Amino acid sequence: MHPNDWFSRVRLADGIDMLTEPYVHPYMRANIYHLRGRDRDLVVDTGMGLADLRAALDLTPGKPVLAFATHIHLDHVGSLHAFAERAGPSASADSFATMPDCLTYADWFRTMEDPVERTPAADWRAADYRLHPAPLTLPLDEGDVVDLGDRCFTVLHLPGHSPDSIALLDEADGLFFSGDAVYDDQLIDDLADSDRVAYRRTMARLMDLPIRLALGGHGPSFDRDRMRRIAREYLDRP
Repeated sequence: MHPNDWFSRVRLADGIDMLTEPYVHPYMRANIYHLRGRDRDLVVDTGMGLADLRAALDLTPGKPVLAFATHIHLDHVGSLHAFAERAGPSASADSFATMPDCLTYADWFRTMEDPVERTPAADWRAADYRLHPAPLTLPLDEGDVVDLGDRCFTVLHLPGHSPDSIALLDEADGLFFSGDAVYDDQLIDDLADSDRVAYRRTMARLMDLPIRLALGGHGPSFDRDRMRRIAREYLDRP
C-alpha cells in the first residue's frame, strides 16, 4: 500500500497538517502533526510506524525536520527512527534507544484481535510488530525551547497519562501541542505507568494555561474554554 493510501491528511491551518492512520485500531490511532517552520519543520508524534511516514509528509528537500515525541507510547513513536533529528522527553531518553515493551506497550498491539482494518502490506502480520530504536538527539525538559526560526515552543512536562508526557506551547500565539496530556476524547489514566495524582496536578495546571488552540494526541482540536472544561471534569471526578 502506498503511504498516501495509508494515512489520512487534513489541513488545519496555513502551514499545519494533521495526519492519522484510519485503518489502525481506534485505541492506537494517534494524531500526527506537521508544522512548517521558516528554518526547519516540526513533526509532532509519528504514529505506529506501519507505513513510510516521511513519504506521506509534504517535506521540502534539504530542509531540516525535527521529529518530536510527546511520550514513548507506541502510537506516538512508531516512525521516530526515520528522522535524523529526534526530540523527546529526557525522563525516558535512555529507553528510546531500546523501545522496551514495558514502556511502549508494543506487545499489546501484537496480541490484539483486530489491530488493523486493512494491512499495510500483503505479508504484514501483527505478531511481527516491533518498534525500531530511535535514540533521542535532543532530550527535552520543562522550560526548554524548540525554535523553528519564525516561532518558538516552550516545553511543558505534564505527567499523569505517562510519567514522561511533555507538550509544546507557542507562548506568542497560544498554539499548544498537548500529546496525551489532554485531548478531546476519553482520557486514559489507568495504564501501568499512569499516575492519577500527577494527572490531577497536570489538570490543575492546564486550567490556567493561556492557550489559543490545542492539538491533542487524539481527537479533534479544541480551544481554551474546552480545555478548561476537560480539566475541570477530570478534577471533579470522585
